[in-house]
Amino acid sequence: MKHSTRRALGKLALWSYAVGIVGFYGIAYLRTRADESSQQDTGSGLIDVGVLPRVSVILPARDEERNILRSVTSLLEQDYPDFEAIVVDDASTDRTPAILREIAARHPHGERLRVLRVDELPPGWAGKPHAIHTGASAATGEWLLLTDADTYHAPEALRSAVERALRDGMDLFSYGTTQELPDFWGRVLMPMAYMGISMQYPAASVNDPTSPVAIANGQYILIKRALYDKIGGYASASLRRTVLDDRDLARATKQAGARMEMVDGRGLVSTRMYRGLREHWRGWGKNAYAGSRGGSEFFLLMIAGLPLVTIVPFALALGGLVTRHWRVAIAGGTTAAAALAYRAWLQRGMRVPWRYVATLPLAGAVFTGILSRGLWRSLTHRGVEWKGRSYTVR
Repeated sequence: MKHSTRRALGKLALWSYAVGIVGFYGIAYLRTRADESSQQDTGSGLIDVGVLPRVSVILPARDEERNILRSVTSLLEQDYPDFEAIVVDDASTDRTPAILREIAARHPHGERLRVLRVDELPPGWAGKPHAIHTGASAATGEWLLLTDADTYHAPEALRSAVERALRDGMDLFSYGTTQELPDFWGRVLMPMAYMGISMQYPAASVNDPTSPVAIANGQYILIKRALYDKIGGYASASLRRTVLDDRDLARATKQAGARMEMVDGRGLVSTRMYRGLREHWRGWGKNAYAGSRGGSEFFLLMIAGLPLVTIVPFALALGGLVTRHWRVAIAGGTTAAAALAYRAWLQRGMRVPWRYVATLPLAGAVFTGILSRGLWRSLTHRGVEWKGRSYTVR
């Protein structure tokens, strides 16, 4: 092959890559902007408070001593007129049971709290589905609110969610929550995780009843008891083993022909999911492979593609500058600018300091490792580990 031909092909590959990466971030922006358009609603005031249905709040808790006090206290202080709070203590070995007893004894609304203890996980179940099933079996509400022990709820959150769900005629309603990110690794990794979720599960498709794309936020799911029973709840064969209880419950909702909606609940509910790199590594490793919509082939594509959109632009820009290959530097700089602009836009919505845009390559490298490990564990039938239990991912 002639030198001129190789040179022309090199230019074509370089600029095709640059156009592709800029296009990728343009599409990513358009998709995630749809999430921003789903604004929170604090209630229209058109629904008489006296007719609001009874709600059973179900909160699974396994070794949650650092979170449980704040979470349960915020739930008991909801301004909703008729609800009960059921905490399912899933074989906790830390101070979780003692803290729950103290809340029930001392809180002014402690009578609304019921604590159910699970001592052993039955065969064929994943932990969280079984805990929710245990709570739902004892619940008396017309609606169930499924939430997590690491959440904090503003006093008006439940009323706002129920009013919005009733007004919109929903059978399942979910809030996206504020992500509390006080630590370095949370600020580095959470925007990257959000990009991946929003690309695979765009809000417009999730809220479209004609689209099969379905996901909910397990930190806040409000579901009609009648629908929960209709699909068999978490006792159904398709849900009892799932490690993605929120995604699969949303999928079952759409398959049943019911209506669901997920909107922005920031300011009403907040969550601190993980603390430190180790928890992020394990937590996202649990979710990433099972949450992929495209199976192993698409997952391999993500592993190969993530460095291309998060690391290579900066390597090209730096390499081009050092070697004075100006076309390479310009192509790399253009793609890096697109990546940084999108990252900055994501961070603005998550209240991450602007300086963390510079950690985009680091986030890409860490998530490439998380994705690779998740695929390897699945292909070698090692499953995923979470809170002392191991689960097979199908």
